[in-house]
Amino acid sequence: MTGLISGMLAVAAGEGSVWPIVAAVVGCTGIVVGASFGLATIGGKAVEAIARQPEAGGRIFLAMIIAAAMVEGFTFFALLICFMTLFWMK
Repeated sequence: MTGLISGMLAVAAGEGSVWPIVAAVVGCTGIVVGASFGLATIGGKAVEAIARQPEAGGRIFLAMIIAAAMVEGFTFFALLICFMTLFWMK
């Protein structure tokens, strides 16, 4: 993985090239927006499900927390890759 990233950065990084930094910033923006939509959808659907079937609220809440944790885990990993790319350029 490190070899792939360093190879891509070596090709993309010219003297004074700003495009890899712009690409990393756009990538971070997309990741954050996608994660926020995902978490909003998970929360909204869980509230709807609990309103329809209150006796299953505990199981629905647990499934919502697990799904939200998985989305957040992916988001943090993707942001880490973007920030590594950003700071690797300096």
